[in-house]
Amino acid sequence: MLYLVISSPQPAKPEDVKSARVQFRSWMDDLKSKNKVVCSYYRVGRGIAAILDLASNDELHGILTQWMGIVPVSFDIYPLASPSKAEELLK
Repeated sequence: MLYLVISSPQPAKPEDVKSARVQFRSWMDDLKSKNKVVCSYYRVGRGIAAILDLASNDELHGILTQWMGIVPVSFDIYPLASPSKAEELLK
């Protein structure tokens, strides 16, 4: 299942969250190497928009829990359909 996840970190001074940001990037790179992250873009200012390819809502829950354990954030989450699946649904 594909999910668009947009994060908005809680306000903090950049120097207060520097180590968490470094840890987050390492964690995100690990997810990319496991093909759990299709693509990701850092938002201007702070935050990230990422498309995740996960097996279930339970896996999504686990990923988001880990994410919030590294960097306190709020999320906007949008389930997505692949272009082929969207075409299939139209027929």
